[in-house]
Amino acid sequence: MPAPRKYPDELRERAVRLYRQSEPRPSFKRLAEQLNVHPEALRNWVRQAEADAGEREDRPSTDMVAENRRLAAENAELRRVNEVLRAANAYFASEIGPTRRWS
Repeated sequence: MPAPRKYPDELRERAVRLYRQSEPRPSFKRLAEQLNVHPEALRNWVRQAEADAGEREDRPSTDMVAENRRLAAENAELRRVNEVLRAANAYFASEIGPTRRWS
């Protein structure tokens, strides 16, 4: 279960929208003070929104991060299954006994 978020999603969306629609662009510090959020949090929200929109290449999009997490979990599950199969194989091979070589 993920940790609870400090700021609601509506505030995040509103903050990003305000930043992107403002001309000239305000500083993160000033806008963060107006919204009562931490400036680094606002900067990260804006950068992530830009990555999700395909405007930035220096960070992965939210969809890509979710896909990577899903694949990592699937990979871990497959590794566990392989370990169980190896253990079962070793157990049953020892019951059969040593293999005989035919001459």
